[in-house]
Amino acid sequence: MAQRHLDPTDSLAGPAVTGDALAGYLRAQATEFLRALRLHRENGPGASGSEGSADAARALRRAARRISSSLHTFQALLDTDWCEGMRPELAWVSGTLAMEHAYTSRLERLLTALHRLSGSTTLPDQAAGSRTTSPAGSRTASAAGSRAAGAMGDPAARAEPRARGRVGAAAPRDAGPRNPPPSTQERGNLTVGAAKAGALLDRQLTLARTRAHSTALQAMGSSRFHAIADKVAVLASEVPLTTTAKTTDLRPLATAAQDRLTDAVAALPLITAGHPYNAAALVHGLSPDTVPHPQDAPWHQVRLLLRLHRYAREVVLNQPDAPADLRLFSAGQALDQHRDASEAAVAAAQAARTPRIAPATAYALGVLHADQRHEVEAARFAFQQCWEKEAVSTR
Repeated sequence: MAQRHLDPTDSLAGPAVTGDALAGYLRAQATEFLRALRLHRENGPGASGSEGSADAARALRRAARRISSSLHTFQALLDTDWCEGMRPELAWVSGTLAMEHAYTSRLERLLTALHRLSGSTTLPDQAAGSRTTSPAGSRTASAAGSRAAGAMGDPAARAEPRARGRVGAAAPRDAGPRNPPPSTQERGNLTVGAAKAGALLDRQLTLARTRAHSTALQAMGSSRFHAIADKVAVLASEVPLTTTAKTTDLRPLATAAQDRLTDAVAALPLITAGHPYNAAALVHGLSPDTVPHPQDAPWHQVRLLLRLHRYAREVVLNQPDAPADLRLFSAGQALDQHRDASEAAVAAAQAARTPRIAPATAYALGVLHADQRHEVEAARFAFQQCWEKEAVSTR
């Protein structure tokens, strides 16, 4: 007999779950926050953050996200003024602590992609400054770089996407023809610029990571953070529930969070996402506009709503060892990959706008941008396959 995946609606059925469960959940998360804060202080920040300090920072972010999300979903059962004061502060803590990790992951993702696309035996940043370019190669790279930075229409810029390596989804057999491999000359142009492109990205993102680390250290030593920690310490023992919370069922509020997610997913272009590697996002290329890609915003919103639904489900279940919902887990992974690829593409595009870079470098960054936009499309395909398949199997 085939195993049936959990239906998200099943978790909201059963006996009534009242405000006492919410209070217990918030106390547990506040305790986790304080424990992670103690571990972070014991390990010390160090020059660039020790491994123990990084783990503690991740635990701080997790606890802050869960508390903030619960205040958002179940605000009707809590003191309104207290919720309105705590939510933005917890979001500030989570966002500030996340930036250093985000820049580190983004740099690793981009350098790995450059290494894969160029076919070199060393990572681009390791090979920086060790390659020379002949005059003929420079002229060829110059022309190719202009095309890549302008319209992203070069066949090499439509590099073969790697869905299965990133989001765990492989293209079906009838997915259609794959993009042809780049020619030898195009591969050579890419190899020439990959080293300098990697070095440029390494400088920019390492600087951003260092600044994020300094910002996080300043934030954790500020009076603002200490005030938040004091409020979380109070929350660990006293939850400001309303007078009716202990007799109010949490399930309607959790169902409302699930409905918001369902409506947001229904508004996504899942029909388009069901065709792998359609690369619709590449039509804009490297435009002068530096804002995030307009197609990405609805998908980012679904990711946030999915997180709210997951945390609301945790509160309603009130079972630390409850089995994870496979549909939500797989969908969340795909949306995380979508966000990472989208932000990496933005970083590649911003690096390509650096003044006075070599044409070969611009060409490599253009190909890298196209590759990450293909990763965005692959993540959307993986999410569509997961969501539609599980929706059918649970009917």
